[in-house]
Amino acid sequence: MSIQSNMQRILITGGLGQVGSYLVDALHEKAKVTVLDNYSSTTREAVPQDVHVIKGDIKDEIAANLVKQSDVVIHTAAQISVTASMENPLFDAQNNIFGTLNLLEAARNSAISKFVYISSAAVYGNTLYTPITESHPQDPLSPYGASKLTGEKYCMMYNKAFGLPSCCIRPFNIYSPRQDPHNPYSGVISRFIEKAKAKQSPVIFGDGAQTRDFISVHDIVDMICLLIENENANGHVFNAGTGKSTTVTELASMILNTFDVDVPIQYMPERPGDIKYSCSDISSAKKILGFEPKVSLENGLMEFAKCK
Repeated sequence: MSIQSNMQRILITGGLGQVGSYLVDALHEKAKVTVLDNYSSTTREAVPQDVHVIKGDIKDEIAANLVKQSDVVIHTAAQISVTASMENPLFDAQNNIFGTLNLLEAARNSAISKFVYISSAAVYGNTLYTPITESHPQDPLSPYGASKLTGEKYCMMYNKAFGLPSCCIRPFNIYSPRQDPHNPYSGVISRFIEKAKAKQSPVIFGDGAQTRDFISVHDIVDMICLLIENENANGHVFNAGTGKSTTVTELASMILNTFDVDVPIQYMPERPGDIKYSCSDISSAKKILGFEPKVSLENGLMEFAKCK
């Protein structure tokens, strides 16, 4: 079923955030898009004129009503700070568990064709092996990871118990120019780029040999579009990464080269609790969805340079 030919009604929760805003850009000309956002972590002020933006919370009745008026729900809204979840696990659970459950229950009582839940690779906890498959043990190290995993389990249960056409993705390290570098929870790419722009040394905690799987937000959007159109995705959880690992030292060097800055990399003592190695196995997404990441890390970093 093509998005293009049906002008589906798509609800994007958290549609003013990083992933949500790029989804809006990709879908608003192909579908009737509504955004529900509480403006807690807005990354943009202006949205396309044909997009209906509603200020509200996923825990409230307005969210349930919007779900019932939609064909597709893409649930990106969440409490996303690991640190905040450690400080206030109840607040984290209210948003990420009960907010998700509110949407799912509304979806169960409607005729939606797809419910897409955006989870996190934080569900895995410490890496036991790489590349990480979806069957890797899930042992979260924070309330955030636990709440995202709980949301996943509810999505899969609603698929099995109620026949809800739901599916989930577990993004690894998403990056885009719409990340707020001044937010303490932003990724390492944003922090390194801010240092490069100021011609200051990027700071690495540890020896720099730790690896991450960095995926462009554009590839995340592509995967979600494939999910919407593929009935075989229902009932599945997919890793969302590139399947390639990059050391943090390699990343820092690439960013310095991209911004043509010649400063040394600064190394600081390793932070306790940091995961050492991370890389996704995306064979399931390739096989079932036909997903292939298109944006290389080099090209993705160039997008930041063009926005400077």
